[in-house]
Amino acid sequence: MNILEIRGVNKSFDGKLVLDGLSFSVAPGEIYGLLGPNGSGKTTTINILCSLLAADSGTTRVMGTDSGDERKRLIGFAPQEISIYRDLTCAENLDFFSRLYGLSSQQRRERVSELIEAFHLGEYANTCVGNLSGGWQRRINIAVAQVHAPRLLILDEPTAGLDIEARHELWQLIQRLHQSGIGILLTTHHLEEAELLCSRIGIVRNGHIAREGTLAELRDSIPAQQLAMVEAGDEEAVSARAREHGWEVRRYGGKPTLWLPRIFSLAELVEVFAGISVTSMALKPVGLEHIYLEVTGAGYTV
Repeated sequence: MNILEIRGVNKSFDGKLVLDGLSFSVAPGEIYGLLGPNGSGKTTTINILCSLLAADSGTTRVMGTDSGDERKRLIGFAPQEISIYRDLTCAENLDFFSRLYGLSSQQRRERVSELIEAFHLGEYANTCVGNLSGGWQRRINIAVAQVHAPRLLILDEPTAGLDIEARHELWQLIQRLHQSGIGILLTTHHLEEAELLCSRIGIVRNGHIAREGTLAELRDSIPAQQLAMVEAGDEEAVSARAREHGWEVRRYGGKPTLWLPRIFSLAELVEVFAGISVTSMALKPVGLEHIYLEVTGAGYTV
C-alpha cells in the first residue's frame, strides 16, 4: 500500500484554478520531490493534505484513509518557517508537542530521549531554540514533526536560507529518516537537493504533474544525451551550425545551450564549429535543472 495517494485533486480560489487534476503517490521508504515554480500549487497541496483546506474534488488518502482526524496522526509536517517555540529548549519543545499528540508521561520521556539521540541534539537539548543557529533550528523543527512517529513526513523547503555546510548536514539527516521506512514528501527550490535525495520527482505545471519519474527516467524524457555550451561573438552562427546538424538549441540563463544526440568529445565539438570564432566551449551532462526548465517553460528555444 502506498503511504500517500492523491488522485484527481482540483482546487480553485476566486474562480482561478490552482490544482487541476493533481495526481501522485508516495510509497513506503520513498522520498518524493514535488517541484514547481511559485504559485504552481505546492503549498495548496500541502494544506489540503494537512486538512487546512478542503479540495473541491478528487481524493487524498494517507495509509488508505481519507479521514482528516486520522490523517493528523499519520502525517508529520515541518514547514518552511520555524514553527516551534524559540523561548523553549529543544527538549521542552519535544515534550510539549508530544503532549499535544496525547503521549503519556512515560511515552514522552522515551520519545524525547529517542529523538534527541536520533537527531544528535544531545549537546543542545537544554538550549533555547532561539539561541541555536539556523541549521540546528531546522533540525529540531523536523524532530518535532516526528514526535508522534508519523508514516508520512512533509518537508517544505527544509534547507531554505541555510549555508552549504548546514544544508549538507540536513541532507544526511533526511537520508537517515528515509532509511527508516517512512514516506517523505519534499518540496524544494534547490534542484541539486532533489537530485541528491529524491527517489522520484514530480514537476508541477498549471496545477498538475507535467512530468514524473526517477532522475534517470526524467533524463530519458529529454531528447539529449549531453549538453554543450558554446559561446561566440556571433551566437546566430553557432545556432545555425547546430541546426544544420539537427540539434535543438535552448537558452538557459541568457546563454545558448545545444542538445547533443550522443556523447561527444571536446575535440569532436571543436571540429563541428570550425570556422566560427568561438570564445568558450564546455560539455556537461543533462541535469535536473535543464529538465525542470524545459518542463516549466523557463528554458526557451533559440
